[in-house]
Amino acid sequence: MVRVDGMTETGNGAAEERRAGSRVRSVVARWRRDPGVWRRGAVLSACAVLLALLMVLHRHIPNDIGNLGSLIETFLPWFGLLVPLLAGLALLRRSATALIAALLPAVVWLDLFGGLVTDKNGSGGDLMVVSHNVNADNPDPAGTARAVAASGADVLALVELKPAVVPLYEEALADAYPYHSVRGTVGLWSRHPLDDSRPVDIRLGWTRAMRATVAAPEGPVAVYVAHLPSVRVKLHAGFTANQRDRSADRLGETIAAEPNRRVVLLGDLNGTMNDRSLNAVTSQLRSTQGAAGDGMGFSWPAGFPMARIDQILVRGVEPVASWSLPRTDSDHLPIAARVTF
Repeated sequence: MVRVDGMTETGNGAAEERRAGSRVRSVVARWRRDPGVWRRGAVLSACAVLLALLMVLHRHIPNDIGNLGSLIETFLPWFGLLVPLLAGLALLRRSATALIAALLPAVVWLDLFGGLVTDKNGSGGDLMVVSHNVNADNPDPAGTARAVAASGADVLALVELKPAVVPLYEEALADAYPYHSVRGTVGLWSRHPLDDSRPVDIRLGWTRAMRATVAAPEGPVAVYVAHLPSVRVKLHAGFTANQRDRSADRLGETIAAEPNRRVVLLGDLNGTMNDRSLNAVTSQLRSTQGAAGDGMGFSWPAGFPMARIDQILVRGVEPVASWSLPRTDSDHLPIAARVTF
């Protein structure tokens, strides 16, 4: 009886496959008989070519007017959603030309971002680091601190610390992290001794970046914690990122002068690795997400992440894994990485 049922299910499946194949052949036959299948869809085809060119030439889009180039680069991965839309419209329009043209932006997107959609996480690692923008208006600072400490990180960087609630974070993290340093609105907690902790001037007039040496068992590593100025999209001014860009340039200069060959940068850079305005920083360091992550690793906003503006960047150490941690009461997701010396 079981064998008969199995044979029936197999037979039904084979029949369904034959019907699906028949429908495909029928559609193809109708398209072949349609003399306009190659002539229709000129507008769709042009849109597909323009989309491909936009993704290929995004570095050449000027920033002179409203930082348009940086704005597009911030959300560049999402342009891939237009590819299935164009393909679907080409099918509705019954245009073979537009359907083939839609392959062009698809190939470009895969070339730019295809490597990010695969899981490259490895095992092991000498040091685990976590970075989290905790949100100055976090309703439960102690709970957020306990949540990120539960990750088991060796080094923990927190940014957007409101001075009045710093003692709550210190108390919640004291047992797991015997060493810590807070400078302005950024802080570093570590299981290993800290040395040479000092603020880093990023041209703001107040402290939103710091540097310390972590005495890891495998050797010292310079750890930077930074929270670059926020950006906004305004109708009258475009992408207001000039202050952030100046701070990024200054941070890049400081990292370039760092004598320690092992460097880890943690924090909220308010920009993605695609954004040319962060080149002073990103040209010197590797993204752990790009090298050893699983997926795009978007970190903001926490409810529906659309961009990875929180970063873990390294030099002189090798990323082996990178991932996002569960949501806290912040509007950002915590991010984590493991690196090997």
